[in-house]
Amino acid sequence: MIKKYLLAPGPTPVPESVLLAMAQPIFHHRTPQFEALFAETAKALQGLFKTTQDVIVLASSGTGAMEAAVVNTTSPGDRVLVVNGGKFGERWGKIAAGYGLVVDEIAVEWGTAVDPAAIAKALRERPETKLVLVQASETSTTVLHQVAEIAKITRATDTLLVVDGITAVGVLDLPMDALGIDVLVTGSQKALMLPPGLAFVALSEKAWKAAAAAQQPRFYFDLKRERDNQQKHTTAWTPAISLIFGLHEALRLLFAEGLDNVFARHDRLARATRAGVRALGLELVAPTAPSPATTGLYLPAGVPGKIVGYLRDAVGVTFAGGQDRFKGKICRIAHLGYIGSFDIVTAMAALEMGIAAYGRPVTLGRGVGAAQEILLEGMPAVPAA
Repeated sequence: MIKKYLLAPGPTPVPESVLLAMAQPIFHHRTPQFEALFAETAKALQGLFKTTQDVIVLASSGTGAMEAAVVNTTSPGDRVLVVNGGKFGERWGKIAAGYGLVVDEIAVEWGTAVDPAAIAKALRERPETKLVLVQASETSTTVLHQVAEIAKITRATDTLLVVDGITAVGVLDLPMDALGIDVLVTGSQKALMLPPGLAFVALSEKAWKAAAAAQQPRFYFDLKRERDNQQKHTTAWTPAISLIFGLHEALRLLFAEGLDNVFARHDRLARATRAGVRALGLELVAPTAPSPATTGLYLPAGVPGKIVGYLRDAVGVTFAGGQDRFKGKICRIAHLGYIGSFDIVTAMAALEMGIAAYGRPVTLGRGVGAAQEILLEGMPAVPAA
């Protein structure tokens, strides 16, 4: 028997109580019962996003929310600024180009964060820019961009700041209203501890004004139509009912833990993982701007990228490999969502044993021990005698 451990940055593990919530008998979505459940869930989502705006629930992947963000705030021929520092920054550009937008790009070296000054310069040169499109946490490179600093720039302009928070919302404090984020999106299969299939998007008042004038074609992703329905505690189209059952429970778990505690847990797990990687003498992909969601590391010389498949299939521990230019070169260890201290111990032990299995020198226990030193911060106090 091989016990499975899911430590990739999405999908992430799903708590047992969430699985049970999704397994309950389904009921019709055009009923008072669904409306009551949906109303409670929508209120909790506002608390998670830290916004007074409606957080719109879509039956789609996170990319659906990204597309909805673009098509509801622009017209063909508008100019947008894309921060391209990874696979998902590239996706912003592809979505925008697909809808006839003029795409200006700030190319950022993979593994580094964008310099907010570069965004300020680009907006001074192109003040007609409608959107700045950026990731909070770029999952492919494990980089955290400085959203708060970027928001300070866009708040003083007519440009909207559109943030992909798919591996950030629920991982770190990203208060939409306080920071001045104009559009914030996320997906269900990350820190929200659900299977894939739901996406979420919230717009500021500034963004809703832009949406009123936007002329991109849209139907399923018409956010005004969806908001009008969701304000009545229903949805424009058939919702993913069982996933919403699970979402209701997942949000209950997050708020029972307390958001500040959730953010502190993610920070602690991330620091422990990075400490373990460094203790093994391995190089971090994002040493100066690491995401608290996922840690990327360069594989040591002589260890091929197929170690990720070996650990998954033969050992039962699922990490993520590299994408595009990082393919075969890096490994990504996730620490977001339903992941705790002993998952990180397992991750470090698996990494050490995998390196040893490929015949490379490694001191077993060194990475585990370094991670444990930090994980001790989260250990409960010993009860008094």
